[in-house]
Parts: sequence; structure tokens; C-alpha cells
Amino acid sequence: MYIVCALYHFTRFPDPAALKPVLLKLALSQGVTGSLLLAQEGINGTIAGSRQGIDAVLAHIRTLPGCSDLDSKESMASEPPFPRMKVKLKREIVTMGQPDVDPRARVGHYVEPQDWNDLIRSPDVAVIDTRNDYEVAIGTFKGAVDPQTESFRDFPAWWETNKHRFHNKRIAMFCTGGIRCEKSTNFLLGQGVEDVYHLRGGILKYLEEVPKDESSWEGECFVFDSRVSVGHGLKEGPHLLCHACRQPILPQDQRRPDYEHGVSCYHCINETTEEDKARFRERQKQIELARQRGQAHMGGSRGA
Repeated sequence: MYIVCALYHFTRFPDPAALKPVLLKLALSQGVTGSLLLAQEGINGTIAGSRQGIDAVLAHIRTLPGCSDLDSKESMASEPPFPRMKVKLKREIVTMGQPDVDPRARVGHYVEPQDWNDLIRSPDVAVIDTRNDYEVAIGTFKGAVDPQTESFRDFPAWWETNKHRFHNKRIAMFCTGGIRCEKSTNFLLGQGVEDVYHLRGGILKYLEEVPKDESSWEGECFVFDSRVSVGHGLKEGPHLLCHACRQPILPQDQRRPDYEHGVSCYHCINETTEEDKARFRERQKQIELARQRGQAHMGGSRGA
């Protein structure tokens, strides 16, 4: 089994590029794979490996400026969830495109998973899912508002268009692990919304701590690794990933006539050109050749 560790921390890194080489070298030496993003506003990512390897990387991150109280969330995977280790430099560790948003200044009220059900069942509370449309499609909280955004960058514009719907409402927001809500709650506070709440630890912490028979969650939670989805108890879900459009599908979707392994699924069959599909077929051919040689490839073990 592999430990999958999701983490983020907002802090000030004056020179994130200087942090990259040591962090990457350490992760590689420990056999840790995954992706970490570094920006002047902090660090974000998901990594996987052995207990020893994960502990070594976390210990190093906690020595970085302002990261001593770094929190992380862990789950398990039966197969390697990432093909390699990447450390990337970014403008933002989660892209919202709002230069005035700063979660270090203030965020909404944190709500513990065990208190979340009572909050979202209150008649004066509007529950908003801040994730992307393809994530919401496979699971969300009962009664949550789906902004149907294609990326987190679209959220501010959606709010401007729809804010009239939430007059005199308290706003409860959630996302996968919590990072998007750090920014979205700060954004709403800056827009003059007074009562803003968000789920501490995100959906992952809720699914880990709240028993299924007490849960308000419906469906599965999309995760950004080869497991594709997890359910209650953070058990691996049934979903696969279409490598043409990167959207989750179920095993039975592979029997649909618009499905071609690595080339198309019902989400994207009409969204790509024949030239695109030819390119995808060649890519899939190279993936299969790499697999036959026993080499790592970008496809991932749960891909479709």
C-alpha cells in the first residue's frame, strides 16, 4: 500500500525557486512521487510513497519559512498513484486570478466535519461547491449549489452574476481538501459577505471522519491522482479517467459506442477533431509500448 498525502500552506516565500532543488532531490531520494507547487504565497500538492518517505518530505517542508504548523491529510492507494515526482514554480498555488485575495489576512469560519451537517441543514444557509464541474458531477453534498465552473478562476465571475440569489443567507463553502475555500472565503469577505463558513479539511476530511450512515455526502469525491475517486472512509472509488479529456468515467462507460481507450469517451467524443483523435491514438500506442517494456508512463494505473 502507498500513503497518499495532500497538503497546502499559505505563507510567504520570497524566493520559491531557491526551495525547489532541495525539495525535489529529497523527494526523489525517498522514492516519493507526486506534484508540489511552490509560489510566493506558499506550497500546495499531493505526494505518495512509503511512511518513511512521506515523513521525510513533510519534516523538510515544516522547516521552510512559516510552515512549522503545516497540516496534511493522508489516505491509502493500492497502486502507485503518480508516475513521477514534480516540483513546479507557479504564480499561485491554486489559481484564482484575484491579486487582492490573501488567505493569510483572513478567511471564513472553519467548521469541523462533525459539525458540518448541522450547519448545511439550516434553512438560512446556502451551501456552495467551489470545485470544477467534472468534479461535482460524480459527487457533492445534498442540496449544494453547483456553479458549473470549468476552473476555479471562473468562480469570481460566477459570484458576481449570481450573488443576488444569496441575499440574507449565510454561505457555507467546501472543496476537496480545503485550499480553494481559503481563497473563496477570503474573496467573499472582501465582497462584503459577513457570514462565511468553510469545511475544515475539505471533503476528504469529512469522508474520513463522518460515518456513511450519518453522511450528507452523495456519490464519490474526485481526486487528482490515479485513484480518480474516493468514497467514505477514503476507500478507492470505481471511477477511471479518460485520457483524452481528463474527466472521470465509470467502468460501464467503456462499453458505450463513443468510447475508445485513451482516445474518446461520451464526454469528449464530439469535442475533439479527427486530427486530435489520431494524435491520441499514437500517444496510446506509445503508452502501451512503454508498459510492455516495463517502463513508467503518463497513463497511470486507473486510466481509460
